Amino acid sequence: MNPVPNLELKVSSDTIQADVLISQAEYVKKLRPLLPDDAFLPDLSKGWILAINLAILGLGWAIAADLDRWHWYWLWLYLPLAAAMGNSIIVLLFSCHDLMHGSAARHSRAFRLMSFLGLSMFWMPPTLWRAVHNREHHRNTNSALDPDRNYLYQQPKTWGKWIQDCFVPSVEVNPVWLTVGMAHAWGIHTFRNATSVLLFNTGLVRYVPAAFKVSRRERWAIAIELTLISAIHLGILSYLQFDPIALVLSYFVPLWIGYAGVMFYIYTNHMLSPMTAINDPLINSVSLRVPKLLDLLHFNFSYHTEHHIFPGMNSDYYPVVQALLLLHYPKRFHLLPFRRAWQTMLDTPRHYRDDRTFTTRSGERTVPCPVPNQM
Repeated sequence: MNPVPNLELKVSSDTIQADVLISQAEYVKKLRPLLPDDAFLPDLSKGWILAINLAILGLGWAIAADLDRWHWYWLWLYLPLAAAMGNSIIVLLFSCHDLMHGSAARHSRAFRLMSFLGLSMFWMPPTLWRAVHNREHHRNTNSALDPDRNYLYQQPKTWGKWIQDCFVPSVEVNPVWLTVGMAHAWGIHTFRNATSVLLFNTGLVRYVPAAFKVSRRERWAIAIELTLISAIHLGILSYLQFDPIALVLSYFVPLWIGYAGVMFYIYTNHMLSPMTAINDPLINSVSLRVPKLLDLLHFNFSYHTEHHIFPGMNSDYYPVVQALLLLHYPKRFHLLPFRRAWQTMLDTPRHYRDDRTFTTRSGERTVPCPVPNQM
């Protein structure tokens, strides 16, 4: 059932300029009374979808265990299944994303188990996810304290910053390294944040965009969860008997497809937007227009501004929020076709010279942040 109501789309009298920041709480105060209560109830179907996609991966590995019996000229028949497994990897992250925000189910043993199994395919300990995403990213979106933002031009030239220059879409990126980066940038993101808290936990680590600290209890939980995740992956590799063909087709290819799909969304969520001292989702976030099939498969993750206003909402209702944003904030809300957003990333630098300006790694070329200036 489509939850989007019939709204009369007319321009609101609200004409606040885009250079005036509004806090997330102000948007919530205005929009929450206009939304149905059902939009904030747990949606257990997300948990079932997560389980189904875990089963798809299990089926793929079960078939791959016998690939050594296939003639080489039949191996291409496995590729459609590998692609389906890659999409399942994407679904696992986005369904866990909803679970961890509480929109799919409330805290329980089943909740923790499902979150752990889904995030294990991303080498992401759930405790680390709650710290880096729910706490640090959502509270400090695209501010100086956000670990998911672009690096600042003024930040030291560490290995983390060098890898961003190689992997992230920009006017400077090499197409070959960009292709490699699409499949591996997620792993770098997890590695740099995990090591920053497990090895140091000082809040002073220089190779992350913005360092943060976790509690002693969280630190131990992250270490234990990462150990268990390593055991799961080792178990998968052992089940596949470390066969090179089986590993490539059923393990690495699905992970590469899944990570690349996730990173396509993540790159466009905030990295075209200015930094904001006040968490203003309409200024520091971007929503995308993607094919409806992708919205259906990926829990409306393209509605990212909507998510940052109501992170605990059932994602089925994000189109309702979008309609309200178009009605009440037509000059502030940034909704871009996915091709345009991607091309803009390839046409602009990726370092912040200041809150509203991008520059190249050398600092020789400087342009205004394209969102909201040029969109």
